[in-house]
Amino acid sequence: MTTATKAADAHSTLLPTRTVMVTVRDGTEIAVALYLPDGDGPWPALFAASPYRYDNNIVPEVPCFLWRETGPIDWYVHQHGYAFVHMDVRGSGNSGGEFCFLGTAEQQDYYDVIQWIAEQPWSTGKIGGVGQSYYAMAQWLAACLNPPNLSCIAAFDGFTDPYRCSIYTGGIPGDFFHLWYNQVMRVVNASPARGEPRHVPYDLSAAIRQHPLYDSYWRERTALERIHESRVPLLSVGVLSKMDLHLNGNIMGYQAHGGDKKLLLIAAANIFEAVGVYAQPEYHEKWLLPFYDYHLKGEQNGYQEIAPVRYFVRNTSEVRTADRWPPKPVSVRTLYLSPEHSCSVVSLNDGSLVESLPDTPASTDNHFPNPGWLWGVVGLGERLAPDPVRRVLTYTSAPLTEDLVIVGPIKLVLHLSSSNLDADVLVKLSEQYERDGDGQPQSAIISKGWLRASHRSVDPAKSSDMAPYHPHDHVEPLVPGEVYELEIAIMPTACRIEAGRRLRLELANGDSALTDQIFTHEYQLFKIGTDTVHHGGAHASRLLLPVAE
Repeated sequence: MTTATKAADAHSTLLPTRTVMVTVRDGTEIAVALYLPDGDGPWPALFAASPYRYDNNIVPEVPCFLWRETGPIDWYVHQHGYAFVHMDVRGSGNSGGEFCFLGTAEQQDYYDVIQWIAEQPWSTGKIGGVGQSYYAMAQWLAACLNPPNLSCIAAFDGFTDPYRCSIYTGGIPGDFFHLWYNQVMRVVNASPARGEPRHVPYDLSAAIRQHPLYDSYWRERTALERIHESRVPLLSVGVLSKMDLHLNGNIMGYQAHGGDKKLLLIAAANIFEAVGVYAQPEYHEKWLLPFYDYHLKGEQNGYQEIAPVRYFVRNTSEVRTADRWPPKPVSVRTLYLSPEHSCSVVSLNDGSLVESLPDTPASTDNHFPNPGWLWGVVGLGERLAPDPVRRVLTYTSAPLTEDLVIVGPIKLVLHLSSSNLDADVLVKLSEQYERDGDGQPQSAIISKGWLRASHRSVDPAKSSDMAPYHPHDHVEPLVPGEVYELEIAIMPTACRIEAGRRLRLELANGDSALTDQIFTHEYQLFKIGTDTVHHGGAHASRLLLPVAE
């Protein structure tokens, strides 16, 4: 029997010690499952809240159940002496009330249930947040309220700003949350592993479409607006590959958190590995258990000596440490977009990234839709196989003469005009390998960025030199044919590129499920027309890279 099979068998029999209905401040009854160690206690408690209903904890923690994000409950309870308290958020599972997607009522429920836990005879009054994704989003929002007995949170892979981190990345409407709500959250409530089916009537898709700008609806649900008020000790864990959803939220939440006891860990795992990794006791034992033991049990285990920031570097086995994020020292390397051919890849233009500013102004037109697009912006290559770059714009560097380590946020300054009143820019930064044979060179995406041109306004008070912050609270239509300078945030990373490989910038006004999996964006018909990228002279489109020294 394999380790994975043993784990699946163990979790398939996981049932709570008992379930309780907790009456919160507005009279709503919130369903809570208690997983308690043997004996009488008291024990410190781990608090988990989500709409995925605790009835479903009997299914195995495997990546095909992407919502199974509690971590190893039985391991914490029976091997390490923690009570585990799993709350069905209002309007889901066995709880009363109406679901409101991270709204004020749900946030107040977190506070009330945490304080209820502290009053129980089996509780020491020390409570820590636990869980991934929605569970982590709940932790961020609970920490904003500073419940007296919330002793720490460990927000693993969970955003702090739903508008900017997925639902409207760069102001462009994303597909993921419509899929998540209608094909995951509603489904696991309507057909649970145990218990009675629950229909969730709240129409999140309609609410998203009713709020295309960052308004009071989103501010209510954005921990980043208030996390500076929190004094709850924090461990924020971001995952490098989750630049489409959670990574920047974990980083910005850490940066904005108001406490003096806060840690950031940036982990290396792919999208689906992140669920599998979080289910593994070995991972918790190394990265999370010492944090909980220190804050919830008072163990003097040296955790207070750990560097504030620890981060993996992709393409290496390194874990580096720093006093802050982004770490110092770094230097900014500027690469300019040039119309000169790189002769390294087949794309619409095969442009270059060069060290020196091109003297002669030039421009590159991109007509939409491209007649060869089949799956979003992806068409077929020479061998009738999908070719992700053949029908988009690319700008590729010369082969690197030495290893390059990129650490931190990346910025693209793009000079753009359009035949339309608006334009979407979707950016990929890729590592291009040496060509092997006659086909397209292999590559891997390092990071991504997004911006709708009418959302180009930048808030200087919330921006840094390398990380523009767009308010997204108003629209500034384009004048067709006029050139605009766009500052586009490309999500932070930590990555080593080997000498001999190239950097490649890819630009399009759409994406594809073949390249972006579940994190695609709506292709709206206003984009039919021509966008023009300008480079050289006064219109120096350029890529700014944070390079570790």
